[in-house]
Amino acid sequence: MIANASTPEIVATVIFAIALIHTFSTKFFAELAHRESRHAGLWHLLAEVEVVFGFWAFVLIAALFFLTGKEAAVDYMEARNFTEPAFVFVIMVIAASRPILFTVINLVRLVAMAIPIPRALAVYFLCLSLVPLLGSFITEPAAMTLAALMLRDRYYQYEISNRLKYATLGVLFVNISIGGTLTHFAAPPVLMVAAKWQWDSLFMFSHFGWKAAIAVVANALAVSWFFRHEIVAKGRVEAAVGSARMPLSVASIHLAFLVGVVLFAHHPIIFMGLFLFFLGYTEAYKQHQDRLILREGLLVAFFLAGLVVLGGLQRWWLQETLLGVEPDVLYFLATALTAITDNAALTYLASLVDGVSPEFQYAVVAGAVTGGGLTLIANAPNPAGASILKASFDDGAVSPLGLLFAALPPTMVAIFAFKALG
Repeated sequence: MIANASTPEIVATVIFAIALIHTFSTKFFAELAHRESRHAGLWHLLAEVEVVFGFWAFVLIAALFFLTGKEAAVDYMEARNFTEPAFVFVIMVIAASRPILFTVINLVRLVAMAIPIPRALAVYFLCLSLVPLLGSFITEPAAMTLAALMLRDRYYQYEISNRLKYATLGVLFVNISIGGTLTHFAAPPVLMVAAKWQWDSLFMFSHFGWKAAIAVVANALAVSWFFRHEIVAKGRVEAAVGSARMPLSVASIHLAFLVGVVLFAHHPIIFMGLFLFFLGYTEAYKQHQDRLILREGLLVAFFLAGLVVLGGLQRWWLQETLLGVEPDVLYFLATALTAITDNAALTYLASLVDGVSPEFQYAVVAGAVTGGGLTLIANAPNPAGASILKASFDDGAVSPLGLLFAALPPTMVAIFAFKALG
């Protein structure tokens, strides 16, 4: 493999490895910011997980300018597809708006009333089950944003234990990753292969969706039962979302913007136009709005754009790693690789391999979504959830190791679902 790699590819892989190490070292930079006041701003910047891949992407581009020249470096950047980072930014901002959040909260409350358990526990369970499954229809980034906001406002800000915070985050990330597989258009790793492999929503539900739904419910039930006493004692079901009233017309218009962006998710000119129209609408009706999460959305987009830039030169070793592997081994290999690469990038590279068997296709996609909760970079919506919830954690940051250990149990449930069922 190394013999076939060019110098820029090897340099890009080294920088990618450094960026991965950096994601596990953000706490060090946060502590450095407190000790070294002279450059505290720089250290605080490098302590932001969302900044890591964007920062090292700039380093890579500088290296490409030196190694290949200006024209080749610019051509490489222009060949990258930044639709997904732009889409995640737009869908995060719209999904987090007060009318959308108000609508989903009322839906969750309505369903919670039918569950014969304490309301705080029922709402918590639905945030980790119903909302992730809604991701199959409103997209995973939107579902992640809504679930994270509801969990933050009802549980995280009320001094719940670190064990519950990380357990919740692990289940949320895993359930969002697998919960988007009921359809062929909502999960980024599925989108990368659906057209080429001719997978429609019926195929997705019959091969992936029903298994994922069982795993999602099982994970949500397990964490809800294990922490039931703390959830009931500290949860706040009636957390305020701006005004207690929301005109139906305003909520409907926001939902129309959300649906429009989802329908044109692959057409950035259209969904960015809709987003600009949305910004104008929110300005015209300020009384029904809260602060839009523009900063948080831009940071997440920066993170994902950096991943696109760094990931574009990893094909030389990723694709070689996937070739010639038995489907059962490939499933676990894809799960592990997802933890250190974006799962959509992994399935995209797999889609470039011609003449693969249906068993190969299933193993790659199932493994990619199974491992989507193990790290912040494993699935595109993860940085969105982390950016919303991180202020509730120690030092205002999510520990990568804490997330990894918390995500392992629900990941094992997903493995059982995709390997043992049907």
